[in-house]
Amino acid sequence: MNTKPGLTIMVLLIAHCLNAQHVNFGLKVGLNVFNIQNDNSTTYDPKAGLNAGLIGHIHLSRHFALQPELIYSQKGAKFTVANVDRRLNLNYLNIPILFQFMFNNGFRIQAGPEIGILLQAKQKTGNTNLDVKDDLKLFDLGLAAGVSYVHPPTGFGIDLRYVKGLVNINSEGTETSKNQGFQVGVFYLLKHR
Repeated sequence: MNTKPGLTIMVLLIAHCLNAQHVNFGLKVGLNVFNIQNDNSTTYDPKAGLNAGLIGHIHLSRHFALQPELIYSQKGAKFTVANVDRRLNLNYLNIPILFQFMFNNGFRIQAGPEIGILLQAKQKTGNTNLDVKDDLKLFDLGLAAGVSYVHPPTGFGIDLRYVKGLVNINSEGTETSKNQGFQVGVFYLLKHR
């Protein structure tokens, strides 16, 4: 998958939007509950993980905004092979670009693309960790959608979203696997208004 044109467009869009009326930056931390959707008969169980990073909030108009983020995100799944429990731990640097519709009371509806860069991939069986990064693609692409609320006087907020993987993360074999899961988090926007 060639992501260079997509990354270039996203960088240019963010640079253009930085000329908007006002931009807020902030911090975010939360919980992931992710799984892997497969096209074969293998079933996986969801795995919990952490997400944390930086967010930007760019007001485009009174009711519309763009929210780019730079988030460290733990994904993966749990599964059993031959009665042995295993855990696939995937660590990504995610870059979601969310388009938001903002209500006057602090609520927001949001959706947009999310690019993931695979940082680490390990399969854990008992006390043994096996590096499986070479079996997976470096880039992931997904679609994120959800809702959030910010308390306008304080800049504190809560965010809930679903992320659906759009591309096969496997680099080996014929099996198609895609990341999917829920995220819940809290955030703080500096100098929010």
